[in-house]
Amino acid sequence: MLKNKNIILGVCGSIAAYKSAILVRLLIKAGANVKVILTPDGANFITPLTLATLSKNPVYTQYFEEETGVWSNHVELGLWADLIIIAPISANTLAKLATGICDNLLTAVYLSAKCPVYVAPAMDLDMWKHETTQANIKKIESFGNTIIEPGSGELASGLYGAGRMAEPEEIISFLHHSIKQSMPLFGKKALVTAGPTYEAIDPVRFIGNHSSGKMGFALADELVTLGAEVTLISGPTAQKEHQTLKRINVISAQEMLDECISIFPETDITIMCAAVADYRPKVIADQKIKKQEDNLVLELEKTVDILATLGKTKNEQQILVGFALETNDEENYAKGKLQKKNLDLVVLNSLNDKGAGFKSDTNKITIFNKALERTVFETKRKAEVAKDICIAILKISK
Repeated sequence: MLKNKNIILGVCGSIAAYKSAILVRLLIKAGANVKVILTPDGANFITPLTLATLSKNPVYTQYFEEETGVWSNHVELGLWADLIIIAPISANTLAKLATGICDNLLTAVYLSAKCPVYVAPAMDLDMWKHETTQANIKKIESFGNTIIEPGSGELASGLYGAGRMAEPEEIISFLHHSIKQSMPLFGKKALVTAGPTYEAIDPVRFIGNHSSGKMGFALADELVTLGAEVTLISGPTAQKEHQTLKRINVISAQEMLDECISIFPETDITIMCAAVADYRPKVIADQKIKKQEDNLVLELEKTVDILATLGKTKNEQQILVGFALETNDEENYAKGKLQKKNLDLVVLNSLNDKGAGFKSDTNKITIFNKALERTVFETKRKAEVAKDICIAILKISK
């Protein structure tokens, strides 16, 4: 959820500032780009050098650094950020955010920002409970900011109660959940198939195809990015997923069919991207077939059409997307597949198009919807193609 996010971490004057060092480390570990703004009071509790070392970026403390002559552009910083986290936020800074006081770099960046803002309060029990503090909390929440509630425990004053800043691990977990909830496919379950299937001839040989699985894996990753809970059923491939998802490895068309039938009823979105074998040997030899005759005749039988099988059982709330890889009369075949197999979208790619097809890092697609409306895309990298396909899915999401 936090990978490649630009995050500004504001650190205010509180003994809990020591936790900010751990929080920076966790944010960096999660793949975020972190810039720290340390208030003058915050610098009394933790050094800029510590936070700069962990964030791998200079720490901002003033509008203008007299020694270096560097001016910190608060507007630029505010627009750079995808998220602002103020942890710890003191009662003083909380009051400034509530009333619009802008007397330091952190508050100026806050007022300039257009991104979500999260604050993790840290203060003594009586300060936290005070009517003014609680009124300020409600006020900044009304502005759209999110409060990461403090925990209870022993406080620096020796009192016991609410006011402890949430632990860094809790903040990371909170951010993950909050970001995911805001994603367009949050709460949706998705199924993606990818790669080839191998149909055994004997214990050594098989019938297969050249699918690398790149397109299916890119789709699975993009669906996770959009907040879906994704199951990826993959045939034999060297590809690796880059997001957190459930992966099921299969070899044959029958294995893929069995897994799809098991999972499909619970899914909201299914994208059948795998290059499934249309035929398989009718008889599989128990032992390796020896090279004896000049000719070898294999009798093949049809495999079960997985896409058509799912299309027959899908309900009105489910979205089913198929692929059509063609070499001739491409659009008619694609539209025929869309209608015969009860699809919501069909993605056509042609081996006649340069940069499309198996193994390539790029693809060129045309998408047809149920109304047979056609959208043509230029050749793009498969990660970008996956985004285009997911945008088309979002348009018809139910």
